[in-house]
Amino acid sequence: MDYMNFAAYYDALTQNVEYDKRAARLHYLIRQYIQTETDGTLLTDLACGSGSLSEALARLGYDVIGVDNSPAMLGQAMEKKLVSGLPIQYLCQDMRELDMFGTIDVTVCTLDSLNHLETLEDWRQVFGKVSLFAQPGGLFLFDMNTLYKHREVLADKVFLYDLDDVFCAWENRLLDDNATVEEQLTFFEKDGESWYRSEEFIREIAFPEETVEDLIRAAGLEFVAKFDADKDLDAPEDLSPVTDTTERILYVTRKPL
Repeated sequence: MDYMNFAAYYDALTQNVEYDKRAARLHYLIRQYIQTETDGTLLTDLACGSGSLSEALARLGYDVIGVDNSPAMLGQAMEKKLVSGLPIQYLCQDMRELDMFGTIDVTVCTLDSLNHLETLEDWRQVFGKVSLFAQPGGLFLFDMNTLYKHREVLADKVFLYDLDDVFCAWENRLLDDNATVEEQLTFFEKDGESWYRSEEFIREIAFPEETVEDLIRAAGLEFVAKFDADKDLDAPEDLSPVTDTTERILYVTRKPL
């Protein structure tokens, strides 16, 4: 998906994401678990979107390559780069067809980006590509929405966002498979005395933890750890275990030496 309409409003709708805190947590986990012979700073940010996490990781000293399939999102990322001056490289690629210049120390994929893929085979392709380009001892850290979140938090709910000059209605519908959520985002943007309407349609699918962990191993990666992705972000080292009501899981996986 190109997220053409969504890209214009993405940053406004994700003001509460706390990218710096999420980057700090990733940095803590990377330093805990990386085993590469390199310095461990070459990092790919898959599905980087508008580049906010890429910027935060670059400020922590990583050499960041941001990858996204949406030219509109990458346009937003490039605008940030022009302001910050950070040496981030952006590539317009489908992460299922990831093609890097060489091996990578760390790959991250956050904010349930994997859930936007349509099939389990898509996940398999992404994991395989990440493993292919991973340095021995390198890490793949990713998060994913849980089935609990799709069934109990998002299912058939409507969320309203009233921001400066933008109003968004986010409507969700849980499909019959009890795992897929269809999301309709309707935007109303004020321009003078007029309001302009646009829409974006998104589908996210969640899979059982066991299924995802099987994919990790099938791709030649080691399962290292998993945590609640959203709790206790004020303290990067304060990692909460996954529970039945965890909404998003953060996985740490590693390419064997």
